[in-house]
Amino acid sequence: MKIILTQEVSGLGTPGDIVEVKNGYGRNYLLPQGFAIAWTKGAEKQVTVIKRARAAREIRDLDHANEVKAQIEGLKVNLKARAGDGGRLFGSVTPAEVVEAVKAAGGPSLDRRRLELPGHIKSTGSYPVSIKLHPEVTAKFNLNVTPS
Repeated sequence: MKIILTQEVSGLGTPGDIVEVKNGYGRNYLLPQGFAIAWTKGAEKQVTVIKRARAAREIRDLDHANEVKAQIEGLKVNLKARAGDGGRLFGSVTPAEVVEAVKAAGGPSLDRRRLELPGHIKSTGSYPVSIKLHPEVTAKFNLNVTPS
């Protein structure tokens, strides 16, 4: 089955890629979850729109990714969250909140979907966070969650 990816699927491709998958995987998982659309000649035009949007927000090349990595790894990222007794948070920290905290610390604007959190962050403390900037470059920084 030939499909066009609309979101990044690890091990398969990025948005706009045209890939060949087994019928069951495409029909039962990728299409219902909205990760892909069926390939048609008309959908081929949508690929160019998706690729144009991806190029606008993506890191330009390996050198640019290394520059952004150096900028991110030099940051001290602090996130204030509502917490109860014992440092337990009301809810958990989301990738969108982490991206906002990086921007508030003077870092670049990042894509929250490329952020890799160490599980669910549900208490105060320091957590290692990584972000995949480029297929070959991953930046790592510490996120300090403090009670507000």
